[in-house]
Amino acid sequence: MKLLSMNEIDGGHYLHRYELVYENRAGKEKHYEIVSRRAITSAEELGRVSSGISMIVTQNDRMLLLKEFRMAINRSVYNLCAGMLNGNETIEDCVRRELFEETGLRVKEIKKILPASYSAVAISDIMTNIVYVEAEGEISSEYASANEEISAAFYRADEIAAMLETEAFSSRSQLAAYQFCMTHFI
Repeated sequence: MKLLSMNEIDGGHYLHRYELVYENRAGKEKHYEIVSRRAITSAEELGRVSSGISMIVTQNDRMLLLKEFRMAINRSVYNLCAGMLNGNETIEDCVRRELFEETGLRVKEIKKILPASYSAVAISDIMTNIVYVEAEGEISSEYASANEEISAAFYRADEIAAMLETEAFSSRSQLAAYQFCMTHFI
């Protein structure tokens, strides 16, 4: 596959839409649409910069899950605490800010920051870092934005195992929840 051109179709506050034109293996043009969190000026910028974080947060052998209303699917799903980097914000600062804004919790320790990974490679160049966090404090919703409907709670591995059979999850949170269960049932 050879990229021939990239054109911005339109740009919004949070997402920019692009058409990529490729030459496929048969030598024919293939038109493909993607979205990005950033305004991209050249193809070399595609998928090169992390734009946010997703956190696997624990406290006292329990895992934090958020039940969030997600407009794109018009329903609530279980999700990880996550957010976008603001300006020149560091990953660590983003972790502290997002954890507090979405739950009222504070970071006790950042245990591990994984290298950035792609969030939705079929439709986007968006990259985020997975961050393992130990939290402290009590959950409070008083800091939540009026634009978000979030209910946060900590769950034991047995509770999460049951939820995995009946509840809707985002992909990353489902994988993280399953791994949490497996490490606590061994």
